[in-house]
Amino acid sequence: MSEPSDPHENAAAWHNWAGDQRCRPAMVQRPGSIEELAGAIEQAARRDASVRVVGAGHSFGDIALTDGLMLSLERLASVLDVDRSAGLARVQAGITIHELSRQLDAHDLALENLGDIDSQSIAGAISTATHGTGARLRNLSAQVSELTLVLADGSTLVCSAESDPETFRAARVGLGSLGAIAEVTLRCVPAFTLHGVDAPAPLEATLERFEQLALGNDHFEFFVFPHTDTALTRTNNRTEQAPRPRGRLSAYTNDVLLTNRAFELACRAGRRFPARIPQLNRLVTRLAGRSERVDRSAEIFASPRLVRFTEMEYALPRERTVEAVRRVMDVIEQRGFAVPFPIEVRTVAPDDAFLSTAAGRESGYVAVHMYRGMAWEPYFRAVEAIMDELGGRPHWGKRHFQTAATLRARYPEWDRFQAVRARLDPEGRFANAWSDRVLGPTHPTHRNRATHPADPQSIGAVDD
Repeated sequence: MSEPSDPHENAAAWHNWAGDQRCRPAMVQRPGSIEELAGAIEQAARRDASVRVVGAGHSFGDIALTDGLMLSLERLASVLDVDRSAGLARVQAGITIHELSRQLDAHDLALENLGDIDSQSIAGAISTATHGTGARLRNLSAQVSELTLVLADGSTLVCSAESDPETFRAARVGLGSLGAIAEVTLRCVPAFTLHGVDAPAPLEATLERFEQLALGNDHFEFFVFPHTDTALTRTNNRTEQAPRPRGRLSAYTNDVLLTNRAFELACRAGRRFPARIPQLNRLVTRLAGRSERVDRSAEIFASPRLVRFTEMEYALPRERTVEAVRRVMDVIEQRGFAVPFPIEVRTVAPDDAFLSTAAGRESGYVAVHMYRGMAWEPYFRAVEAIMDELGGRPHWGKRHFQTAATLRARYPEWDRFQAVRARLDPEGRFANAWSDRVLGPTHPTHRNRATHPADPQSIGAVDD
């Protein structure tokens, strides 16, 4: 196997997109081929170094942190093959969802569902069960038909539902703990156009009609700011209309000036004057008028996120979603939490990946956020207590306080995942403090390779 020429390439401090998770790897390597990826992992094994793979850094927890070898996939970012007739695309793991969507569109193909951020790497997104919204549509990992992994010994393993179903069901949401994803084959659909409508609606009526709205639209979600009684709804449905892309000025005005810059000003004001947050939230809600778009799916799904924040999100049985929203709104009022960000509510269809947050059940997702530089832990802990009572499963790429002991009972296939993990990485080469805490060590004598703080609250927030 070939090795990168400089094993200490750019071994500087790393931080995530939000800026509040940091580490200083001993080595950083950016392989440009499967052979270089395998060589880097073999080299780490000879040095007895831990390995973590990093994508675009859009996880909010400490899942990617390491003091060993950090492998960046940014040079493994190509579309390798597209079979339009079969609806399959084989891509390298580091390609961003934005670039992938652009290249698929050139073949008149698309992914059937996406989240509202498209800067993640495809490997990072599937590894953490990243999702969009759609009660009849599954998360991104369920759109995978084949995976190529580079294992802890540098060998390569190709798995699919046909060739190795047990490994495939584990690796689709592998949490970076089974090996390094090198290539992914995705099931695609013919490119399609969406008719999107954003509109305010009474919160109580939206909650009462939640099931109807979720099932009656291809994609439905809503946001609600604390201290308000208005839901900001978003519906996206397939249409045969021709796309009508916005002009640059219109897109900039809405997506940058209003959605990001004006909102950031409100968040800054709320951070400085917390007592004014209820008033500011009501003002932001009033400014969010009705808008309508018709465009290619990827253009509708994704929107720029320029305001930095941290986030927690939980997947619930869909029938508990409305109760969860009401209880979160109540706890904010009762505990006096200063929250300038909205609560976000989405739905996803069930799938069969062992550790998918939607595994085996129709799911609703409730996400809470906090603006950078503001205290998030008391609020998130209070929300997590609610989610625990309602059978919640934490989004793997976002903040939570769970451990292997508290999570095991929430996943019927937990032990099957652990068996695959023990088989593929018996020495814990891909372990770090996050995996030791959240998944448990691979075996009782596993040594904690990561020296960064294991408690996510100990990572300081970045301020202005």
